[in-house]
Amino acid sequence: MASDTAISLKVERKPKLSETVVAAIRKQLQAGEIQPGQKLPTEGQLTETFGVSRTVIREALAKLAADGLVEPRQGAGVFVTEHISTMFGALAADMGSKDSIALNVLEVRLAIEIESAGLAAIRRNAAQEAAIQEAFFEFERLLLNSEPTGPADLAFHRAIASATNNPFYVEMLDVLGRRAIPCDVTSPWSTELAQSDVYQRGLQGEHLLILNAITTGDADSAREAMRAHLTASQQRYRERLHARQVFYAESVKAAATE
Repeated sequence: MASDTAISLKVERKPKLSETVVAAIRKQLQAGEIQPGQKLPTEGQLTETFGVSRTVIREALAKLAADGLVEPRQGAGVFVTEHISTMFGALAADMGSKDSIALNVLEVRLAIEIESAGLAAIRRNAAQEAAIQEAFFEFERLLLNSEPTGPADLAFHRAIASATNNPFYVEMLDVLGRRAIPCDVTSPWSTELAQSDVYQRGLQGEHLLILNAITTGDADSAREAMRAHLTASQQRYRERLHARQVFYAESVKAAATE
């Protein structure tokens, strides 16, 4: 007889095409590749550059305008805001706040996941080992297709927690939820404007060391690989937080002199 129990399905949202365009233009603005007061390419040129429809481009430009980064001028086109440094100062402050949250989350994960990796190496069964491998290869598939890897990243770490056969390790990760992966561009807690495939490839290399240690049953190496993985992420966010604090301070100073 069929069960009446409802099944809860979780669907991870993929970034809209317009969000990809917004992230790319923001990155160029922040890098100074497009200067304050400069006119953006036409809708037609942007459509060709990004390989999307005019509707997507218009949606992206509307988002950039709402954020105060660009301004449309009737009959003239779309121009970068003159006071772009002030706008990016606010953006740096917001992203800096997310970096601070990421550091707090990683501190908790260090306390939990180093031991969970060691226990997984000792206690995992065949099905649990397969689940860890499946999450690893799903990350690889997404990376090769230039798709967001965040959900697979979380699945990899959750599968390791599950392989401890202690439900509280899984429960702790579930409490953190999508905050556990700060570089997940599909998450509202994301510290990223756009996914860096180079950085993701580095993460996957660290994941491979963890996976190999667990697969061979080497608890000490599993703990050390997990420690190195999370510590490297901590260092990255410390450096980025400092850089964003400096950028914000400089933006405020520049705005005061305008």
